[in-house]
Amino acid sequence: MTTISQKTVQSNYWQFALWLAIFTVIYNIAEGLISIFFGISDEALTLFGFGADSFIEVMSGLGILAMVLRIRQNPNTSRTRFEITALRITGTAFYLLTLGLGATAVYNLFTTHKPQTTLPGLIISVVSIAVMWALVMGKRKIGRALNSMPILADANCTMVCIYMSLVLLASSLIYELTGFGFIDSIGALGLIYFSVKEGREAFDKAKGLECDCEDEDCKD
Repeated sequence: MTTISQKTVQSNYWQFALWLAIFTVIYNIAEGLISIFFGISDEALTLFGFGADSFIEVMSGLGILAMVLRIRQNPNTSRTRFEITALRITGTAFYLLTLGLGATAVYNLFTTHKPQTTLPGLIISVVSIAVMWALVMGKRKIGRALNSMPILADANCTMVCIYMSLVLLASSLIYELTGFGFIDSIGALGLIYFSVKEGREAFDKAKGLECDCEDEDCKD
């Protein structure tokens, strides 16, 4: 009875982990569409870059979804070809995003370009911080319950999304309060730092190496 009960509880935890992975993908698609729409219409570079990042996170999320399904069935199996390919595409996309944001930010600084408004970025960043924090807490809870290092590592990597949301929040709020045009380009440069970090970690994971974000809290 105890063994059956433990298997049932573990199965429920894996089901919850699966739903968290699915929700992450769906949320990032919605966030990406909304952010890019307002980023283009309001000429807000930081918000546009944030939206592009959300779509990159969709590919990463699909890799995580495949990982959860694989580990759920057999925890001792190695990464599938799809997971490795998803990681490589994710890493490449982050580097391309870095180049695009960097070039546009420099151009905007030289042309003193200002966004029409950053209010949508302000709202989106607040919603994103709340949702991502809930996901981090959920993934950490499930990861510890299942003693799953990959899920715990994914939870800690989700923290990077919160840091990027904070960059968007800060740049949007400062612009709304001061009208300081350069802050939008400076915010985009802040996103570049995290894009490079995530791109490097994606390629390290594809090679079977532990990424930096796995070092924090995974051993708690």
